[in-house]
Amino acid sequence: MIIFPAIDIKNRRCVRLTQGRMDAETVYSDDPVDVARKWEAEGAEVIHLVDLDGAIEGNAKNYEVFKNITAAINIPVQIGGGIRDEKTAELYLNTRGIKRIIIGTAAYENPEFVKSLAKKYPGRVAVGIDAKDGLVAIKGWVTVTDEKAVDLAKRLEGMGVACIIYTDISRDGMLTGPNVEATRELAESISIPVVASGGISSKKDIESYRGVKIEGIIIGKALYAGKVTLKEAIGAAS
Repeated sequence: MIIFPAIDIKNRRCVRLTQGRMDAETVYSDDPVDVARKWEAEGAEVIHLVDLDGAIEGNAKNYEVFKNITAAINIPVQIGGGIRDEKTAELYLNTRGIKRIIIGTAAYENPEFVKSLAKKYPGRVAVGIDAKDGLVAIKGWVTVTDEKAVDLAKRLEGMGVACIIYTDISRDGMLTGPNVEATRELAESISIPVVASGGISSKKDIESYRGVKIEGIIIGKALYAGKVTLKEAIGAAS
């Protein structure tokens, strides 16, 4: 099970949000490149990057920041936030060090876009499914739809999606523990690999995923707040 340390970018800085609210941010660093180097030095295999501004605006708002990060480290990254057209997708996919991109809003609104992109770039297109009370949330979590997260995941079957990154918004940034059962339900309903995200606050939370069929876990605030070290998280996952 892979541990993905998260770097969320807003206004070119490394921040963490509370329940995805753009007005509830904590700034952890003005230099995201230094943060990426730190996670690499502490044993990260892959870093999870998110463009929070891009998620709202629907573009590659912080592309230069991500380009600087990938140029400074020797491990791959995955990136999401605002990737809603082929031009933006290919901008990232043709950038050194980007292992895969994560499509969120566009996967809900235009699944054929995901299918086409996944066919063109096999193994490099993931889908982010963010849920609030079990329902899919899009556009930077601002809009909650009436479709269940599990139903969207099932719609993506057979499209060549590399993995699904599942986030329970109500747990994200709260340090209250993950929604293991919802993640288990999703993972067991599809054949696509699943990465869990949201709510991790301790080694015990990581260990609670034992027996759940997932590829890995994304950890953000728990690392920045010192609730668990990356080394401890990797140890618990293995």
